[in-house]
Amino acid sequence: MANREGRRRFGSIRKLPSGRFQIRYPGPDGRMRTGDATYATERDADKALALVEAKLVTGDWTDPQRAKVKLGEYAEKWIKERANLRPRTVEIYRGLLRRYLIPYLGNVALGKIETAVIREWRATLVGKGVGASEVAKSYRFLRAVLMTAADDRIIPRNPCRIKGAGEEKPEERPVLTVAQVFQLADLMPERLRALVLLATFASLRWGEVAALRRMDLNLTAGTVSVRQQHVELDTGELIVGPPKSRAGVRTVAIPSAIIPALDDHLAKYTSPGDDALIFTGSRGGIFRRSNFRRAANWADATRKIGLPGLHFHDLRHTGNTLAAGSGASLRDLMERMGHDSVRAAMIYQHSTAEADRKIADAMDSKITNVFTVKARGH
Repeated sequence: MANREGRRRFGSIRKLPSGRFQIRYPGPDGRMRTGDATYATERDADKALALVEAKLVTGDWTDPQRAKVKLGEYAEKWIKERANLRPRTVEIYRGLLRRYLIPYLGNVALGKIETAVIREWRATLVGKGVGASEVAKSYRFLRAVLMTAADDRIIPRNPCRIKGAGEEKPEERPVLTVAQVFQLADLMPERLRALVLLATFASLRWGEVAALRRMDLNLTAGTVSVRQQHVELDTGELIVGPPKSRAGVRTVAIPSAIIPALDDHLAKYTSPGDDALIFTGSRGGIFRRSNFRRAANWADATRKIGLPGLHFHDLRHTGNTLAAGSGASLRDLMERMGHDSVRAAMIYQHSTAEADRKIADAMDSKITNVFTVKARGH
């Protein structure tokens, strides 16, 4: 092979047996890279080398070799390298990767993924009837993966630039009245009545209420402490761990009206000992969500109160709405709900503000009517 190295301040150029020229240069890590393209003249190669040097100086350089890595391979590596991800989150990400990314983009090189490619991929998912929530979750996952690729200088910028593509607009969930909550609780088998009341009025998630132990309930102080949660994976594995966020570890005040029901439950259905689970199956085993639905005859009970399709999580939603309606501050709502972010708490505050405005408008209408009648009388 004919080889002619040109000595330069940055990088080098060599002539190939074909007569074309190829560039070599050190990357930010000091390792030598060989340019992908070849050039007809040494002058053209020199220009290409100068362009690479300029990109390295400005921080716009990307690694051409790493850009050849396939998205599926990179995304799987991305998941493995995030040691702080919770097992359930890992399961969700791998499910999105398997169902919605690998079949369409898995074999595409990172450097070939442009905004137009992503727009077409998203349109394909929608066209195949994939739910809006799943499409949005898949897009957000892809955006996070490619953001890391951009940070690692594998691609020049994140091509996920479709406005609104990662936003979800979940359907409006029902909010039970206080009377409906008690009606639903009364339709439960006796051993599950207190569970429904506590989950609602303490705004607890399923995994949190299922993990409660006797030591977590202080009926004298009227509080429940959330210290851990149960997480069920699709494989059936049950993991006991801390709540979703640091704010999830919290102590919540309980309405005094439900304390007798909790006291009765502890006496009848909870084993002695501070470490005993408060809510268990009929044989004393750990409650799983699917077991609860069967034991509670949930579908039939929710139909009877006029709310077919009610989710267990709607009990927490109801409790949050009631808390917001009490006039609680944003910080108080965040602490009660166990959220680090203000976003969820603001949703409930916004809902309450709208309801309060309707009340004020109704009052205004009545006041206006009174004055109108008086004016007519004169």
